[in-house]
Amino acid sequence: MVFYPPPWVPKLPFDPPDSITIGEFMRSEIYGRYPLAKSRNPFTCGLTGKTFTVDEAHKRTDLIAKALAKIMGWEPNVDTPWDKVVGIFSFNTIDYVSIAHAIHRLSGIATPANVAYSAGELEHQLRSSGAKALFTCLPVLETALKAAKAVGIPEDKIFIMDMPHHAKKLHYKTVDDLVELGHSVPDLEPLKWVKGQGERQVAFLCYSSGTSGLPKAVMISHRNVIANTMQYCIFDQPARKHFGVETRVAMGLLPFSHIYGLVVVAHCAVWRGDGVIVLPKFDLSEYVQAIEKFKINFLPVVPPIVVRMLSSIDVLKKYDLSSVELLFTGAAPLGKETAEELLRVYPKWHVGQGYGLTETSTVVCTTSEHDICQGTSGSLVPGTRVKVIDQDGKEITEYGKPGELLVQSPSVTLGYLNNERATNEAYIWDEDGRWLKTGDEVIVTKAPSGYEHITIVDRLKELIKVKGHQVAPAELEAHLLAHPAVDDVAVIAVPDDRDGEVPKAFVVTPASMSSRKDEEMAAEILKHVQDHKAHYKWLKGGIEFIDVIPKSPSGKILRRLLRDREREARRAKGAKI
Repeated sequence: MVFYPPPWVPKLPFDPPDSITIGEFMRSEIYGRYPLAKSRNPFTCGLTGKTFTVDEAHKRTDLIAKALAKIMGWEPNVDTPWDKVVGIFSFNTIDYVSIAHAIHRLSGIATPANVAYSAGELEHQLRSSGAKALFTCLPVLETALKAAKAVGIPEDKIFIMDMPHHAKKLHYKTVDDLVELGHSVPDLEPLKWVKGQGERQVAFLCYSSGTSGLPKAVMISHRNVIANTMQYCIFDQPARKHFGVETRVAMGLLPFSHIYGLVVVAHCAVWRGDGVIVLPKFDLSEYVQAIEKFKINFLPVVPPIVVRMLSSIDVLKKYDLSSVELLFTGAAPLGKETAEELLRVYPKWHVGQGYGLTETSTVVCTTSEHDICQGTSGSLVPGTRVKVIDQDGKEITEYGKPGELLVQSPSVTLGYLNNERATNEAYIWDEDGRWLKTGDEVIVTKAPSGYEHITIVDRLKELIKVKGHQVAPAELEAHLLAHPAVDDVAVIAVPDDRDGEVPKAFVVTPASMSSRKDEEMAAEILKHVQDHKAHYKWLKGGIEFIDVIPKSPSGKILRRLLRDREREARRAKGAKI
């Protein structure tokens, strides 16, 4: 049985354009964008108030593109996109999207990287993507330089993005230097794309943690982002009309390196005329101050931020948060109880959530403000259809029965870079066309409104979601096995009040280590991870030494048994399960 969006969801007025760049789509009104003249300033710094108008932001994009062409020796219609890959390793800034669109103006590819990455992790992304240049910022410059040097990116191809309160003159060119240089170089020739090029050509290489090994590069086309921008914004139109909303002020806290922040905040919000207040990272005081100062209406966040807000009500009550109309969560399910607790404190807010993946470039289903059913991830966006299949691959046709979610949508991405096996496993074909196997277990139910909603039950994939970041247990396990005190290991997710989930390792030690104290070995193993991995991959759930890792006859780790063991131990201690 194929499930579709509810009848109240508007259909896409036309197929998402397939022959233009994302930047062209974002600045043209012919595809349904909110009028440019009535739109709010797209990006404003939440710490300093620095901002650019829509026209200024577009001009900066064009000038940065001209400067990049001059420095890199690139031309828009010469060479392939794979010859023009550029990394972006920075906290959010008001120029982040202008830089990405400037790369696209040259028919290049942008690969955003998580600022929490270690030098080794960034090196992997730069090397596997083939990046020729790198944009970064002062707080993570040391990491960026180590990774760039390792892959052979010269220092004159490293550019500094302006960060509030980090003004330090270095010999590297800044984004403002590029803007200035752009004034003195010739205009670029127009892109000469052929029909369908935007559907086939990669715009972003975003790295998604799989169930094994290092993160995989998801190839996201221009049309993928264009399609999801249209899908999400058109889905939202009936609710905005119902509540009389023209434009909103959105919080731009979610990392633009993550698909949620990159598409939902940095593109969808701007396309529908909203303004985005940019914060580089989550700091509770800065967060609530920005809401009050800029009268923010729309809070796209992740569940751990909601938990942090609920644990800091005394702080929140010191600020005027009456401007907030909608709080929206993604990246991990928000529990019904948590949402209801927030609504008890702020009963006038609408609290919703959505579901998506890097591989769907982002939103598959989402909550409409006029059809909220707490505990679900809302309804399908227009142009999307899904199937739910059981363990035998048979389609589930009834409500409330769990199974794996398969998605078909114009936003479903091209596949994984240089990984045909993973692509063929995740992107499958049947008589109904091409589908993405999400690896997530869901149920479809009818809300009190009578419309179908989707609830995420569990992850069939073994990903651990730490405050919006994805951690592959197999990556940590491979790293831990390199330590002499680890003979065998399994990593699982355990609950954490602050981060939602954190990794915990079950470790089997070699017989030769039997005389050593567990505390001493645990400290060494923890340090081994902290020295080489991003902070969200640290074993904050701790280490437990056991005699044997439970495995199936084929050698697959039986994480379910370890999760049951952990659950019983926590229940005995009266801890959160």
